[in-house]
Amino acid sequence: MTAPLLTLRDRLIRWPGGAWLFGFLVCRKAPYFASIAPRITTLRAGHGEATMRHRRAVTNHLGTVHAIALCNLAELIGGLTTDVSIPASMRWIPRGMTVEYLKKAVGTMHATAMPARPPVVSDAGYALPVHVVIRDPAGDVVFRAQIAMWVSPRGARNG
Repeated sequence: MTAPLLTLRDRLIRWPGGAWLFGFLVCRKAPYFASIAPRITTLRAGHGEATMRHRRAVTNHLGTVHAIALCNLAELIGGLTTDVSIPASMRWIPRGMTVEYLKKAVGTMHATAMPARPPVVSDAGYALPVHVVIRDPAGDVVFRAQIAMWVSPRGARNG
């Protein structure tokens, strides 16, 4: 069964401006992410990619992409990837994130997210680490994150 979010994306991207509209709708649902103006470029079970342009709104006092903007991009694509990867009977929430800032981030950032293992149906909640790598336009890794996603049955009160 295809995740509703993935069905919506697949339907929209067939039309001119559809990819932009999908990103806009994601940011309407979770308004905080609009601050980074993300573009979701790939989304399928087990793999997601998004970009963020280096513009004034995400620039720090050093002229590089702000560390928290990188965290926002990681959480966004990590969450979307988790959402389209888990079984329909399960839900998710991030519980924490460990990050590494490896190099000054300049230019359009490209984030790739992948769960550490395939999600499963379970009667109990479980941890699902999601790895996110962000690269600069030269392809150099500038940021790495591991997001601790908590996956649990829908309607359960266990997490």
